[in-house]
Order: sequence, then structure tokens, then C-alpha cells
Amino acid sequence: MTPPTGTRGTGDGHRDVIIVGAGLSGIGAACRLQQELPGADYAVLEARADLGGTWDLFRYPGIRSDSDMFTLSYPFRPWRGKRSIADGADIHRYLADTAYEHGVRERIRFGTAVVGASWDSATGRWTVDTETADGPQRWTCRFLFLCSGYYDYDAGYQPEFAGRDDFAGAWVHPQDWPADLDIDGKRVVVIGSGATAVTLVPALAERAAHVTMLQRSPSYLTVLPGRDPLADRLRRVLPARLAHTLLRLQYAALSQGFYQLARRRPERVKAMLRRLAVRAVGGDESYVDTHFTPSYEPWDQRLCVVPEGDFFTAIRRGDASVVTDRIERITPSGVRLASGAQLDADVIVSATGLTLKPLGGLRLEVDGEQVDVGKTVTYRGLMLSGVPNLAFTVGYVNASWTLRADLVARYVPRLLGLMDRERYAIATPAPTASPDRPLLDLTSGYVQRSAHLFPRQGRSDPWRLHQNFFLDALGLGRADLRRDMLFVPRDALGSPGAAAPRPSESGIAADRKVTS
Repeated sequence: MTPPTGTRGTGDGHRDVIIVGAGLSGIGAACRLQQELPGADYAVLEARADLGGTWDLFRYPGIRSDSDMFTLSYPFRPWRGKRSIADGADIHRYLADTAYEHGVRERIRFGTAVVGASWDSATGRWTVDTETADGPQRWTCRFLFLCSGYYDYDAGYQPEFAGRDDFAGAWVHPQDWPADLDIDGKRVVVIGSGATAVTLVPALAERAAHVTMLQRSPSYLTVLPGRDPLADRLRRVLPARLAHTLLRLQYAALSQGFYQLARRRPERVKAMLRRLAVRAVGGDESYVDTHFTPSYEPWDQRLCVVPEGDFFTAIRRGDASVVTDRIERITPSGVRLASGAQLDADVIVSATGLTLKPLGGLRLEVDGEQVDVGKTVTYRGLMLSGVPNLAFTVGYVNASWTLRADLVARYVPRLLGLMDRERYAIATPAPTASPDRPLLDLTSGYVQRSAHLFPRQGRSDPWRLHQNFFLDALGLGRADLRRDMLFVPRDALGSPGAAAPRPSESGIAADRKVTS
């Protein structure tokens, strides 16, 4: 591994655990580590100047959760907000309050970007290289816990459009939203059809002259209430923790049940979503068939949630509209479409998606050899074959991120506790499985563009990533921590047998040949 240039400082020295990322996953991981392994010495390294991760990065109008807050919040800290679909500011405040109340904030080192990590089997340690405003710094730890998600925080996805430089108005990507952007009375075109576009349209329509959502192809939308009367009643009559637990289970069961129905009975779900869309737009079936009837099956891509139907309300009012067509060229005054039509615009918002970056983009080395993450197999969806003393967090694609993130955050202290009791220095998933499927099983463009960079998964446990909270809650909670794991005792450090096995590459070439 080539280290960053400059004289390297020592950070704050050695830790038992280093958590990378102070967003939803990282704060939850730190809280769980304190609860379940008291006395563990840890630090949280965060590249940004504040905590919150995604909820600190995105500042575009209307930003909100696309999952209910009873499953997006932590099970150990009840969500007390009035809305079950919350806006970004409320979520950021919840995360900040959680970090403060649990003493996590004082463990966070802000402005510390992790750029690489190197494992040494002889010492049983990770060396973690970071960049700070004061120059490069180096940390060491026994266990590395990556909670940095998989979005590229540096830049969103921006396809090349012919003529883009000719546009005379403002061109904006939601990931870099200008605080001083003026849209009052302006004609706005939002390119895209995903969750970001569906969120932006009603928010911009409140001030713009008109907002047009220009999509190449439709997405499935579903209307959900922004506030749950049952939740309000339960929280009035039950203790906060009990009410939160019941609501969390209810919403988890609903989301998992709907996903299973969509995968097993797609035609039934498509008919249901169509009926809801027709009702939401005011009964215009042809409008729904043109703009809200995708060619793919439900949950081949993530569903877009429309709280209170605000997106459809803007359309019914005439403040917003949808156009389904392909872009031929960007012109000085707007967008020329393949159909020959012209969309005039003062502002174009390119809500064209995100760029994915596995493990936060850091470089990994094991005993001097760089790890190609795309040629590893995921172990229980949280470790990598052949990579010692490292865990990472990936949430569900079909439900709230936190449902799975919290299970991972509880599994890691269990593993560390076993290692302490048995005096193990190293724990490495043994590379015994042939990868068979991509880690993120969605057809969305942003996933497919980066699928080759992510670890793959096998056909059976423990090399398979379940997209099912209840299976994982039972499986990870009771998992045999020794299964398909190689342990090295502390007194064997430095011996030839302590070296980590190579990450598994068996079957990868054959799998790719079959699927290409």
C-alpha cells in the first residue's frame, strides 16, 4: 500500500476497536459496543466536520427518510417524533442527541478521513492511515469496524448529456445543493425518477413557477401516511421502550411481508400499486399507465415512498408534471427530447443517482497484499473471507437500513467477547465458499454500475446475505461464532500458522462467465 504523502503523525495511538464513520451505523455501533462490551477502548473516525453521515451530507429541499422512523431509529432509543416519515433535520438531531446521551460524541475524531488500512498477522493489528487538516496520521487497533456505508460522499453520479455546457441556467446535483440557489418563480426540470427526484418535486413546487420531472422510465411509487395514529395512541398509554418495540416489530413485519408478497405475487402487487397511483393522481388511468407503470417487477428496484402523497398533490394542483422521454440534447434554454419536444428551464436538477463506493473507498492490505474486495465472499453479510478482524455494515435494500445495522452492531461485540474469553488474537472467515450472487441484488442503475467492486455472496449460510430481518434476528443472534472461522491464539502470534488465508477467489471467474 502506498501511504499518503507527508510526515505521518500518530493519531491518538492504539485502540481495541476503531469504528470508521459517525453516521447512522457508526453511532449505533459505538452505542452497542459500550452496552455489550463495557470497558472496550474505541475511537470513531469521521471524515466530515459533523456526525450524521448521509443526514449531514444531503441538504437539498425536502430531504427525508424513505423508511419509517420506528425501524430507522435505534431499538435502544425510542423515536419520539410526531412524524413516522421524518425530514432530514429531525433525523440529524436524533442522531446527535443519541451520540451525546450515550457519550459517543467525545469518542469521535472529526475531520479524520480513513484512506487505508493494513493488517499484520505477526502483531495481530490493523494500521489505519488517515488524512486530517494537520496532515497524515496513523492509528492502530485490534479490530476494525467499517460503518461508512457505500455512498461516494465526494460526488454523485452524473451522466454526460450532449450540450450540457450550453445551458444558460443553473445546473445542480442534489448531492451538492447550493445554499443560495434561487428557484422562486423559476421553471425547474428535475431529471430522474428515484427517491431523490420524488422528494424534490413537491418541495420545489412550493416556490417554483412549475416543476417537471423528466424520467427516462417510470418507477414504482407508494403513498404512506406521514403520521401514524396508532403509534400516537400506543406512545400515550405504554412505556416508551415497550411502545417503540411493538411499533418496530409491526413496521418490520409489514415491510418484510410486502416484500415477500411482491417477489412471490408480483402481478397482484403491481395491480395494487396501480390502483393507489390512479387514486392519487385523481383517477387519470392513462397518466398512470404512461408515467407510473415500470417495465420491471416490484422490488427489482427499491420502491419510492411518497409521504402523504405530496408528490401527487403537486401534480393535481398543476404545480408539477411528469414527462417520460429520452434526452436528445441540453440546449441553452432547457432540454430537447428524443420526441422533438422542448422543455424550457431556468434550473435543471440532475437527480441522476449516486455513486457507490464499497467500504468507504479505503485501500485494504493483508500481510502486504492488497485486497481486491470484489474477489472476496461476504461472511454473514458483515465480514470478508480471508480478511482478519474486520467487520462492515450493509443494511437491507428492502427495508430500513438500521434493522440490519443494529444486528451487525450486536454481532461484533459477541465475537470480540468470545475472542477475549478464549484469548484469541485473530478471527478470520475461512474462504470455503464459491461466490454465486452479487451482494446487492437490485437492478437499479446505481447498483449495477458498481456491482463488480463489492464482495459477492454464496448460496448458503454463513456466506449468504439474507434480505429478511426476522431470519437475521434469529440467525445472527444465535449464530455459531466458530463456524467457518479460523482463530489464532494470542500466544501464537508471529508463528507461520498465524498468517491470514488468502481471500477466496474460487469460482469467481466461472460465475462471471455464466452471468455475462
